[in-house]
Amino acid sequence: MRIQPRQQLLQIWRATARASFQHGKWVRGGRDGSNSISDAEQLLCIMFPATVLPAFRLDTPDDTTEEILDALHVLGDSIEIPELLIKVLTEYMEQYTDDAGAPTFSGEGYFDPYEPGTPPSVSQEKLDVVDSFSMSITLTLAALGFIQVLRGVVRRENLRQEVDKLERLSNIRLTAAMVGLLRSFSVHVFNVDSEAGRILCRRSNQSGLPERQIITDLQLNLRKIKSGLRDLSIGSGRAADLDNPNRLFECGWSWGIVKGADRIELREEETREKVAQPDGVAPDQPYLYFTGVALDGIADLFSTRTLTLGLLNEEQRWLSQALEIRWEHTQRYWSTIATFGTGRWPLEDLPWRTSDGQESDYYSLQVSSMVVQEMERSRGSDAELGRVGRVLDDLANRGRINRRPLRDDPALELHAPGVRLGLRGSEEAGDHPIGWLVSNFAPLLLKRTLAIAKLVRDTDVRASLLTLADSVWDHLLLRRLKGGDGQGLWDQPGDAFDQLSTRHELPSWYYTERVVECLVAAADVVDLAPLHSTRLIEVATGLLYEAEHLFDRELLSGSGEAGSMRAVVQAVHANLRRAWEILNDRPGTAAVLANEVLRELERLAVARQDVAGGT
Repeated sequence: MRIQPRQQLLQIWRATARASFQHGKWVRGGRDGSNSISDAEQLLCIMFPATVLPAFRLDTPDDTTEEILDALHVLGDSIEIPELLIKVLTEYMEQYTDDAGAPTFSGEGYFDPYEPGTPPSVSQEKLDVVDSFSMSITLTLAALGFIQVLRGVVRRENLRQEVDKLERLSNIRLTAAMVGLLRSFSVHVFNVDSEAGRILCRRSNQSGLPERQIITDLQLNLRKIKSGLRDLSIGSGRAADLDNPNRLFECGWSWGIVKGADRIELREEETREKVAQPDGVAPDQPYLYFTGVALDGIADLFSTRTLTLGLLNEEQRWLSQALEIRWEHTQRYWSTIATFGTGRWPLEDLPWRTSDGQESDYYSLQVSSMVVQEMERSRGSDAELGRVGRVLDDLANRGRINRRPLRDDPALELHAPGVRLGLRGSEEAGDHPIGWLVSNFAPLLLKRTLAIAKLVRDTDVRASLLTLADSVWDHLLLRRLKGGDGQGLWDQPGDAFDQLSTRHELPSWYYTERVVECLVAAADVVDLAPLHSTRLIEVATGLLYEAEHLFDRELLSGSGEAGSMRAVVQAVHANLRRAWEILNDRPGTAAVLANEVLRELERLAVARQDVAGGT
């Protein structure tokens, strides 16, 4: 793999610090202005690696390396950097609250005109959105983990008070974000003869079977998921008629709080007062994009780091359990639908068509992402992972990442301006519906490719996936900004595609943060132990058997007793012993050691022959 995650992350940190800290203060905002999502993404460009990669930790000043301090030198030294981060994180938590001190999660700045000349109204700009809920979960957990470790080395009382304040604000925002996601969940039930039912049946029927058989098989395959969804007790998503044989369903997250979603009765008095639960306007129907975003944020709630550090309080653990149920059933649902049948998977029938009739390779990528996440949880087989990998490779070609685009190629719209989603229901807060642009096709493709590469155990499959990852990374490197305050950050799609004339000067924190996620995923792959190749183990074992036999012959000849030869024989013995120890874990290294042993034994044999001939 040509991606060098450590070096690339250090470059991003250097560029982020330069773009974010000017004239002695933190400067929020980039291409999309300052808002609850973009500002969180900007902070996560630093906070995410610093809290998940041990080599990038900033919460133990004495252990911060010179290389990291050099990358962040504009922010200060090993003591000043954590202090600045505490200050900026606190400012973020305070900035995105209402007059009553309740956290806000609007999509202001990211909402987009769905139709030309129809910008969002003031009331529409204030609507809560799932993207903000999810990003806030990731950011608040990063902040809580950061200050928990940092608190152990804080000595000054005023800094302790600042840490306590940030902890209090982060906990309130975390709880509010979890409540928001629970109230944005959707189970959309529809008749089999409706448009959504016909689309689902046609997509699932890759073998030309009778429709009634497809419906029966779908009901059978989804029965456990339906059973789990019936038990939902808080938030939205409690649907009726799930057991009706003439009805099908889909589940996931709408774009915001679902219209009619029940309020959640929180247990802690302070939290009840600080967590607003506004009425929703979003339809009770999942969106693939927002479902994927929600799944990513929810996964952070029960990550190893969150559990190890005990970052959740009792009420948050209760909410987390409710979200985890939805997380599991949603991933299982989309994985079941995407891999349904015994022949070609519906996922392999590109592009994916949504239940409302929309088609795009981006939707195929989103569904692929959920299949990968489910396989991470259930440990999918190499054959299954390889099939998803081939879909991702096809999507890279169709998205013109690995292929030269045609003139006026419609595939370039995946990258710029992106796929425009209509946020149904938003017209209730204005005169017209608003939209949402998603343009993260390339980084999402890279992130999921790396996720599969991490799971596979077959060396050939992993090699092909890492080759695909390298090609996507090469594409992303072309899109780095090459000048201005955002130099070294993203995104300039016109540098990868000559047909795109739009140029940007400011960085997109939306895009840059997702590239950072890719590099963290790449670091996880690099940190894996090498795969065990059966063929290589057999070769190394054969070399070691020969080396051991020849070594025994040398000992029998007594050559190791001579003073000049004793050190050589001891070194050979040490290499031989080490090679046997690492044979199963690192057969390639064992084979190299075996070759060295054989080379030294040959030198001893030749030397002995020369002595015998001279005599």
